[in-house]
Amino acid sequence: MTFTEQFVAFKTIVIKEYLRFMRIWVQTLIPPVITVALYFVIFGNLIGSQIGNIGEFTYMEFIVPGLVLMALISNSYANVVSSFYGSKFQRNIEEMLISPLPNYLILIGFISGGIARGVIVGLSVLIVSLFFSDLNVHNYGITIIVFLLTSTLFSLAGIINAIYANSFDDITIIPTFVLTPLTYLGGIFYSIKMLPEFWQQVSLINPILYMINAFRYGLLGVSDIPLTHAFIIIIGFIIVLFMFSLHLLNTGKGLKH
Repeated sequence: MTFTEQFVAFKTIVIKEYLRFMRIWVQTLIPPVITVALYFVIFGNLIGSQIGNIGEFTYMEFIVPGLVLMALISNSYANVVSSFYGSKFQRNIEEMLISPLPNYLILIGFISGGIARGVIVGLSVLIVSLFFSDLNVHNYGITIIVFLLTSTLFSLAGIINAIYANSFDDITIIPTFVLTPLTYLGGIFYSIKMLPEFWQQVSLINPILYMINAFRYGLLGVSDIPLTHAFIIIIGFIIVLFMFSLHLLNTGKGLKH
């Protein structure tokens, strides 16, 4: 395929992924915004008023970065895992794999759809947060980079889950039993400095902790984790998951029958 042909094919995948969730925006975009708004009301206003400040920030301001990233993570992941498994279930992914289009472009196309949905939901939640707190972004560059890297990482994770899934029930196992606990234990509602020393060390195993703290630094300028360590973890996971996903596509693992 020529470069132009590859670009047209890639653009087609991206547009298809974008239209897939935008056609049903009432189901894909509105619910997470409403859910996070309830978090702001219950945890931020009601409980937060009893907790007081964490450092120099009100409790509401402190939890905003984590709640925004939680919405981004869950929606990036959900979009790709459902879309890719749907293509696998309908057997049209096999047609894409035997086409002249390089597998890495197929992979990036699906990832782009996950990033699009994650970013749209994340920005929507961020806008809603302005009704509950006064945010002054500390560093726009770091905020945007962490936003995009995190969405990329969980879009890749969604593809791997979809490849190994054998039924629609299988695509809910990882979000329910792995993703949700790691997210809630990633420092959304608390600083790990509030934990005993042992649990602080245990928390460092959780990769989501690094993403939330890097994003919190971008928005608020504070972090429990050195920023360099956070970027190393995030980028390292992206590289590993991308290469693994590409390997699965190249070998047809769980895709070819």
